[in-house]
Amino acid sequence: MLEQFENIGKEALAALKQIKNSQALEDFRIKYMSRKGIVTQMLSNIGQFSKEDKPKAGQLANKIKKEVTSAFEQLKQTLQTSSKGKSEKLIDVTLPARETKIGKAHVISQTVSELLEIFGRMGFGVVYGPEVEDEWHNFIALNIGPEHPARDPMDNFYIDEDTLLRSQTSTIQIRTMKKTKPPIRVVAPGRVYRPDTVDATHMFMFHQIEALVVDEGVTMVDMKTTIDQFIKTFFGQDTVWRFRPSFFPFTEPSAEIDLLWIDKNGKEKWIEMGGCGMVDPNVFDLVNIDNEKYTGWAFGFGIERLAMRKYGITDIRMLFENDLRFLRQF
Repeated sequence: MLEQFENIGKEALAALKQIKNSQALEDFRIKYMSRKGIVTQMLSNIGQFSKEDKPKAGQLANKIKKEVTSAFEQLKQTLQTSSKGKSEKLIDVTLPARETKIGKAHVISQTVSELLEIFGRMGFGVVYGPEVEDEWHNFIALNIGPEHPARDPMDNFYIDEDTLLRSQTSTIQIRTMKKTKPPIRVVAPGRVYRPDTVDATHMFMFHQIEALVVDEGVTMVDMKTTIDQFIKTFFGQDTVWRFRPSFFPFTEPSAEIDLLWIDKNGKEKWIEMGGCGMVDPNVFDLVNIDNEKYTGWAFGFGIERLAMRKYGITDIRMLFENDLRFLRQF
């Protein structure tokens, strides 16, 4: 029986020398060192020896278990160290890091930021106003009378008889002129709402940015120079644009601002970008600004149309569909 113990020890140590990986080592542990393993069972067989041989059998079994356990732990440590070294060798620290996908501002937000930065360099402050307005700020103070078609309930989002979602950011100009005495030099960005039929160039909610200057001696030449500087800065020095005579109740004289668009086929066409004009004296009267002493001008652009012209976007609906394939381009 003692010879059988010695053979188990030799067999276990020999088996350890053949092991080359962690899986084989685990198989060895189960076979020899688990609760029912061969080496562990030696201790259970000591009771089969005679009273005289039990001490020798116990000493031999403990010796063999200690030797096998020691050899097992050493081999385990060696395999772990070797595996760690191989794993580290697989990492090439000279390779570029994996791209981390992070969020970024929507193309409309990017455009608004760029517009405010340009006008900020030109000396304009930024003002904001509520999106839910009353008729006085949205129509009456802008010289839009009760019978004007712009006040038709079919052309506005009315909440009640005197309250509606603002249809233009010109309401912010009125609020600014009521609170601030000239000189005034501000831009007003924001969302506006009109029940337009949705198509490639129209939405029922869109963004505008308007500029207002009120001071002594302000002329239309100042306005045209400012618009030209803005357009050339935003779109590029070779951008072609024009004034087209128009009419707005709150400006006189008034004009439309058109930009020349050249499509991918080389075809040219003019696209409306916004309106402008000299502030009507009646508007000054309504906000208690002396129209004999001060003059002013204002212009407004559709932000979506500015972005579409700058980035070659052909359909305004693409800006609101949240398609990541489209948005990741900006």
